Amino acid sequence: MTANPFLGVFFHWLGGLASGSFYVPYRAVKKWAWEVYWLVGGFFSWIIVPWILAFIITRDLLPVLHEAPWSSIGWAYFWGAMWGLGGLTFGLTMRYLGMSLGMAIALMYCSIMGTLMPPIFEGTILEKFSSTSGHWVLFGILVSAAGIVVTGMAGMSKDKEMPEEKKKEAIKEFHFWKGILVATFSGIMSSCFAYGLSAAEPIAVISAAHGTMSKFVGLPKLCVVLLGGFTTNFIWCVLLNIKNKTGYQYFNSLLRREPPKRDNETIIETALEAPSEEVVEHIPGNKKNNVNKVPMFNNYFFSALAGTTWYFQFFFYTMGETQMGSYKFSSWTIHMASIIIFSSLWGIALKEWKGSGIGTKTKLTIGLFMLILSTVIVGYGNYLAR
Repeated sequence: MTANPFLGVFFHWLGGLASGSFYVPYRAVKKWAWEVYWLVGGFFSWIIVPWILAFIITRDLLPVLHEAPWSSIGWAYFWGAMWGLGGLTFGLTMRYLGMSLGMAIALMYCSIMGTLMPPIFEGTILEKFSSTSGHWVLFGILVSAAGIVVTGMAGMSKDKEMPEEKKKEAIKEFHFWKGILVATFSGIMSSCFAYGLSAAEPIAVISAAHGTMSKFVGLPKLCVVLLGGFTTNFIWCVLLNIKNKTGYQYFNSLLRREPPKRDNETIIETALEAPSEEVVEHIPGNKKNNVNKVPMFNNYFFSALAGTTWYFQFFFYTMGETQMGSYKFSSWTIHMASIIIFSSLWGIALKEWKGSGIGTKTKLTIGLFMLILSTVIVGYGNYLAR
């Protein structure tokens, strides 16, 4: 198959749109604790949709996984679990540094580590960046990193323009050095998803040998990596169900007690979730309505919709990856840039930037332009390598 990097960039943009949008359906979930709607959506994100689509679209899914080397499956599962582990600390990043600074640092580490570590593991990093195409790809990676910094600066400017009481509400336990350490750990662990996809590459090769169309050979990889992520998320959500006594909410349409406040619990959100500030602040339930009736059908429907939307970021990611040729590791940079672009656009649509000064909005515009430009540059570098 002849690579088409610009088609690959388009697929990655679609993945970024899915990632930046998946939180929106969760806004319609009422009177469920976070761990309940996150796990319900997660079943669709990590189990139901990946396996159904892989069965339908690819050839011989179970025989392909059976033929795959156990080392490949084991490492793909392990890195998926480590990605989930990184999510345990992402909420603490927001608590110690605030949304804007915490997100910028975590995303920076996630983007750079997720892009560069796979070729470093393979021992091909110097070879990849020694050619003209490699120079362009590296330049695009640096532009993307700079764009993340600028959008982070825009977010920090927005935070400074908040009223004092809003600042205290947004950053409850500010601690710079503790926050830096936690953000570093969270960003690095969040990038483990890229390592998992790289480790699972033999599965894609076997799937292609069984006759799967080239653009879909990455779907069986997702079944394994997401199973690892599901394990970590499932364990933590069940522990929160026990701690907060919220397990009954999966089956009971009557609310026995108010869901726990989000600032009092550790939730799993990684840099790949790209939550907008307004959504992260959201507490399920209608404060104006004291009736304990829970809209079960709506909650399951919108959680399932959110989980399905989340999965499609990697559905399109694996499609884009197949179009990037020998520099497919650069897909991670494009993906991360796309997540920030579309989550920022949702933030604008949800009026998160309403009332911000001209300087803040200018920084945001420049940062988004740099991120869009970086995806084009990386795509051009991949085009030169065809």
